[in-house]
Amino acid sequence: MKTSSTLNLIRQLFLSSLVGLLGLSAGSAVAADKQLRIGTLAPKNSLYHQQLQELGEVWRTAQGGNAKYLIYPDGSQGGEAELARRMRIGQLQGALISVVGLREIEPSVGALQNLPLLFKSWEEVDYVREKMRPAMEKKFLDKGFVVLAWGDSGWVRFFSKEAAFRPADFKKMKFFAWGSESEQQEIMKSLGYIPVPLETSDILPAIQTGMISVVPSTPYFALASQIYSTASNMLEINWAPIVGALVVTKKAWDDMSPATQAAVRAAGDKAGLQIRSKARQEVDEAVNAMKKRGLVVNRPSPEQMREWNELAEKLYPRIRGTMVPAETFDEVFAHLKAYRASKGQ
Repeated sequence: MKTSSTLNLIRQLFLSSLVGLLGLSAGSAVAADKQLRIGTLAPKNSLYHQQLQELGEVWRTAQGGNAKYLIYPDGSQGGEAELARRMRIGQLQGALISVVGLREIEPSVGALQNLPLLFKSWEEVDYVREKMRPAMEKKFLDKGFVVLAWGDSGWVRFFSKEAAFRPADFKKMKFFAWGSESEQQEIMKSLGYIPVPLETSDILPAIQTGMISVVPSTPYFALASQIYSTASNMLEINWAPIVGALVVTKKAWDDMSPATQAAVRAAGDKAGLQIRSKARQEVDEAVNAMKKRGLVVNRPSPEQMREWNELAEKLYPRIRGTMVPAETFDEVFAHLKAYRASKGQ
């Protein structure tokens, strides 16, 4: 009798514990559904951070209840490749990242950023992006990600410790290179340049200590990160646009109600437009601000510019099929040809 009572007590305790654990798991799942964690390298309080805050408020309001929206700026969750990895394993539900991180998800997006001196204006960038956008977003969806907004952050310029005007001037310098872009590093080495693979957070100490001597960067980032205070020479060429996007995991998207999805989609379109328009204005503003604090702007002569264009022409065959899939590479050139023909160029 005593043994029977003991067994019944054990069974009751086991069932109570099991119910408790199931309840805890269900509660955790509900809590997770109401959290949206977004990572980015963008500085806190920057234009990009502000747009993420506005979009997050739209999501939180539409989601209702105790929904919690968290932004991790300043690369606090790691570099761009790490942000992509964290989304895949569920530690983050989204990220605002450039093509460097987006390529970890879908390589074809490299066509929007990794073709030096190809785009001559923001109008050309916009035209090609919009032409490729539906198919590109479908590829991201197939990989488990939803694109909410497309943005950009200015043209890449070369910031260096010493003045440099032509491609050969940079061969004696050590370049910052994205740690995750091994193909780019190999191309640079084959042309006689010295890439030093690092993460974004390592740039400033690396240039201060002499580990690197030149940083390809947008003016806004050079100002915000204080790169220009050590690398005080800027070569004024529009090497390539820095293009990015805000993406969320398909799981996080599917967890939203249709009404929430519609509100977030509208907020994403608005954020993308704001980022693109304001970021482009900030290029000149950032350059002017840095000039007042000692930045030297070096403008290449027509002859030196020809050398840069010749270098870009040499790079295209190496980029096609490596940094940019061949089919996508050809598509970009076809769209640009059509656009320029329509403008009589």
